[in-house]
Amino acid sequence: MTLHDDGHGNRPVGVAASPAGGLSLPGPGPGGVSFHEMWRELLPIGRSSASGGYRRYAWTGADGECRDWFRAQAEARGLAYEVDRNGNQWAWLGDPAQGDAVVTGSHLDSVPDGGAFDGPLGVVSSFAALDELRGRDARFAKPLGIVNFGDEEGARFGLACVGSRLAAGQLTVDQAHRLTDGDGITLPQAMAAAGYDPDAIGPDPERLARIGAFVELHVEQGRALDLSGDRVGIASAIWPHGRWRFDFRGEANHAGTTRLADRRDPMLSYAETVLAARREARLADAVATFGKIAVEPNGVNAIPSLVRGWLDSRAADQQTLDTVVTGIQQAAREYADAHGVDLDVVRESFTPVVEFDHALRDELARILGKDTDLKVPVLGTGAGHDAGILSGTVPTAMLFVRNPTGVSHSPAEFAAEDDCVAGVSALADVLEGLACA
Repeated sequence: MTLHDDGHGNRPVGVAASPAGGLSLPGPGPGGVSFHEMWRELLPIGRSSASGGYRRYAWTGADGECRDWFRAQAEARGLAYEVDRNGNQWAWLGDPAQGDAVVTGSHLDSVPDGGAFDGPLGVVSSFAALDELRGRDARFAKPLGIVNFGDEEGARFGLACVGSRLAAGQLTVDQAHRLTDGDGITLPQAMAAAGYDPDAIGPDPERLARIGAFVELHVEQGRALDLSGDRVGIASAIWPHGRWRFDFRGEANHAGTTRLADRRDPMLSYAETVLAARREARLADAVATFGKIAVEPNGVNAIPSLVRGWLDSRAADQQTLDTVVTGIQQAAREYADAHGVDLDVVRESFTPVVEFDHALRDELARILGKDTDLKVPVLGTGAGHDAGILSGTVPTAMLFVRNPTGVSHSPAEFAAEDDCVAGVSALADVLEGLACA
């Protein structure tokens, strides 16, 4: 297998010029070997030949193939496999009923045309880290679990982290049953079509009570590690973030015969609001993005009657986020009034700031630095994760693997093969320190 250089002296995993070729691995450990074997198996699932990105949406065929892959990995290692009431997959070494279990994992679904690493890197690395620990003849004193949380990205139903939110009681059954995709298919209908029981979903406090620590490995969605020259880092916190839907309602009319002065065009108000979002975010050193839009009647020669845009905004603290979103809403209402357009704003989801468990975070830093005396960088992130959802219920922590360009949620997302193997070794060290005698 021939891999392209990324310009940093590293090579991204899985960019193959010769499908029949072999792959030379840095480092002798079984975790590194199994990582690449699993990565090759998972890589084609749900990949678009047109974009090169991934379309692994919840409860679709691609999602089912990923789930089959997870189960196969669990069974190949002799792990006890189960699916919880919310469709999250678990693989266990030891009996989780003993309690104080150490769990790792992430998710396998994707955003539309997303990259290969966001989510899957954590799941593949979890199995590979277990392989490495077995190669070290590690003796486990606590149950070890590997999890694939369902519908983390929210690409199909518009709400992120559905599987972990349900388990943690942060999403009610009634709210979940009202979720629909772009084709009007409800979450219960989608689950039933995929062979799961939607009537079983709900809080799962018993299961979460068995977990003593949850550690999620994830590709960094930014360039902090690349700039510092470190392969692996530890998360400190997740910024508060949310999604808001802006509905601009005007009047449909003929694009060729309606005078500009007579128009109630919601597209104008929407466009001005997009610019206002950029302005407000820049002034506050935050981020704000309108990344999804729906237009009715969506005709080239028709003035829209409705423009619906979704805002994603994040900031380092709650006060800053509130300031940004309030500023955007005020600007949107001014623009709507100026064009004779009605406006409704609905907050569809919100996650407050997540401070990861300090004791667990410090323990990770101690474990990773004990043999080298190096300080592992600790950094915050604007991206949401299942670890953030679970943090209110169980002690959680995160490891980040270097992303040379910082690109994520894009087919261009990648991590270098030696950095991935370093992430596996770091996760193995952490799991050994937390779960082994």
